[in-house]
Amino acid sequence: MTNKISKIEEALNSVRPFLKTDGGDVELVNIDENNVVTLKLLGACSGCSMSHMTMKAGIEEAIKKVLPEVTSVIAID
Repeated sequence: MTNKISKIEEALNSVRPFLKTDGGDVELVNIDENNVVTLKLLGACSGCSMSHMTMKAGIEEAIKKVLPEVTSVIAID
């Protein structure tokens, strides 16, 4: 599990500069036994109307690139 977490953090670190440019950030909350990653969007990202696109096109893609076994990525409030 620790290896999965470090790979996810690596992926998140690759997208953080783009999120921070717009005043946002992202935090890893959990990865469960079904390889579902739960994230929390922070700052400007939490209320942004484009956050769904950011999740799918940016964050989820980055995570699945380093950890292909991830089945989905979801965001919570």
